[in-house]
Amino acid sequence: MQIPNFIDQDLTPYDLAAIIQGGCESGAYMPAVTYHKAMETMSEHGDDVFTYIEERLGELPTPKEVTSWSGLACFYVSYAVELWAIENEDKADWENDTPLLDAGE
Repeated sequence: MQIPNFIDQDLTPYDLAAIIQGGCESGAYMPAVTYHKAMETMSEHGDDVFTYIEERLGELPTPKEVTSWSGLACFYVSYAVELWAIENEDKADWENDTPLLDAGE
């Protein structure tokens, strides 16, 4: 399994199930909704985040209401993480908290 570089590499099948069920905003993936972490991710991997979304949707979605750079960072990181989670839904498992990369996926 390949986890994009803009997503924490120690995610588990349990984390994946939680992201799919409630989205990042539910607290299932805090680096996407914590302003300083999302800003850090976009600073380091913003081009990859945008490319990931554009390759899947053909364009970047427009946030409904965002009033700050950090809000934009949270929106796009969350969007990319949730897209990735949905694409890998077959690996989600509420009973497994072994990191996906350690599971030989």
